[in-house]
Amino acid sequence: MKASNQLNASQTKELLNILQVRFEKNKNRHKGIEWVKVQARLEAGPGRLWSLNEMEMTGGEPDVVGFDKKTGEYIFYDCAAETPKGRRSICYDPEALASRKEHKPAHSAIGMATEMGIAILSEAQYRELQQLGAFDLKTSSWILTPSPIRRLGGALFCDRRYDTVFTYHNGAESYYGVRGFRGMLSV
Repeated sequence: MKASNQLNASQTKELLNILQVRFEKNKNRHKGIEWVKVQARLEAGPGRLWSLNEMEMTGGEPDVVGFDKKTGEYIFYDCAAETPKGRRSICYDPEALASRKEHKPAHSAIGMATEMGIAILSEAQYRELQQLGAFDLKTSSWILTPSPIRRLGGALFCDRRYDTVFTYHNGAESYYGVRGFRGMLSV
């Protein structure tokens, strides 16, 4: 992450306010976690605030979904009802993007996530998120794809239909207006 990827004091205050309001409104996502401790951790890592701001600015609505007792880190996932609007119509990774000869999308999920300093959700993480609410009822999200599938040109995505979470496959170079990705960040 570049040194320039820092928020100024005003941006930091605004982001912390947004995150606190969301945290307090959605207590079911983080039972037993106190905002004051999350805020202290966030203020100690300004680079992570920049990444959370990127998640927010692209429509992800990041929120705390857990605490890692081993590392002492709080875990944030994109909790927008649908896959983030600012991250749609993208293929899976930079290799897939490079392979397209025409009608290239603007970006890739893995490439965008890397630039934002976050990771895309794995299938297990996506299913954990779905335990906290009903997400992606009209959209779908790329998920971290196992190397053997990716080597063969495929990539995985998930959505929720009929009150069930489905995992599907597609060519990694494909992109759709309703498919983006959800990210996670440990702070």
